[in-house]
Amino acid sequence: MSTDRGYFNIPVPTLGGRQFWGDVLFYQGWRIQENVFTKHYRLIDSGDVRRAWGTREACEAALAEIKKSEQLPPMKGEVVIYVHGIIRSSKSISSLITSLEESNYTVVGFDYPSTQVTMVDSAAYLKQVIDSLEGVEKIHFVCHSMGGLIVRTYLQQYEPDTRIGRMVMLGVPNLGAKMADIMKDNILYQFIYGPAGQELVENPEGYIAKLPTPQFEFAVIAGARGTNDGWNPLIPGDDDGTVSVDATRLPGAVDFMTVPAIHSFMMSNEQAQAATVNFLKHGCLRESGEKSPIIRKENAVKPGE
Repeated sequence: MSTDRGYFNIPVPTLGGRQFWGDVLFYQGWRIQENVFTKHYRLIDSGDVRRAWGTREACEAALAEIKKSEQLPPMKGEVVIYVHGIIRSSKSISSLITSLEESNYTVVGFDYPSTQVTMVDSAAYLKQVIDSLEGVEKIHFVCHSMGGLIVRTYLQQYEPDTRIGRMVMLGVPNLGAKMADIMKDNILYQFIYGPAGQELVENPEGYIAKLPTPQFEFAVIAGARGTNDGWNPLIPGDDDGTVSVDATRLPGAVDFMTVPAIHSFMMSNEQAQAATVNFLKHGCLRESGEKSPIIRKENAVKPGE
C-alpha cells in the first residue's frame, strides 16, 4: 500500500546502509538514502531506524513533518563529513566522533555503496549530501583510505562548495595501492571490491593519477611500522599493512605525519585522533605548531637557490 508520502512504513532497525545504500541528504542525524539497485529511497533516524520509504519526495515530505513535530533545530556552525574507505561504513569513525563533537563540530557520517559503484558514482552521492547542508557555515572532511579519493573525485567532477575548510586524510592511497595492483585480476577480489577496486591501482596513467590536488588546506596521516620494510612484505618500504607510507604522500599537503597504526584501525589511534582535531582547528597536526609539508614539485627549491 502506498500514499502520497510513500509506502506504508513500520519503523524497523537497519544496518544504516553499509554497502547497498548511498546517502543523499543529512539533517541533524537523520538521513535520506538511495538503494543502489532498486533506486528507491528511505528515511532513517540517528539510530538507523527506517521512518519512511518510497520516492525521494515522499521521504523529504516525511522529514519536513518530523522537523516540525520534533522541533529539530536548523543546521548551523561547522560540520565534519567523514568519508569511509572501501568495504567500510561511517560507523568506523565511532571512536573519533566524541573528540570531534567535544570540539563543537557536527559529525556527518557519510555512507555510500563503496563496493558496488565507481568512484564517480560515489562522488555524486557526496555532492548531494554537501548540497543538503543548508545553514552550515563551514564544511571539513576526515577521510579514511579510498574516502580521500572520493573527495578528490568530487573536486574533479563538480565546482567545489565554497564552504569547504580543511581535510585530514588517514591512510589514503593518493598515489595508488600496491595491493590493488597485485590483486586486481583475482576473481574474489573483483567480486568483493567491485569497480572501485579496479580504480585503486598504481598505474601512472590510471584513475588516481588523473585526480586533482585539493586547493584548500589538507593534511596526510599515514600508518607505519617505523621500519624499512613495514608490515606487509608485498609492499615496498614502510606501510600500514595495506598502503605504503610513500603512496599516501600527496604533494601540496600542508602537513604530514606517521602514526604507529595498521590501516583498518587508524581512526582508533589516539595520536591520529588528536592530530586530526588539531589540524581542523588550527591548521597543523602537532600541538607544537611544527609542520612537515609535502612540497609540490613546482615549488621545490632547486640546488644552488
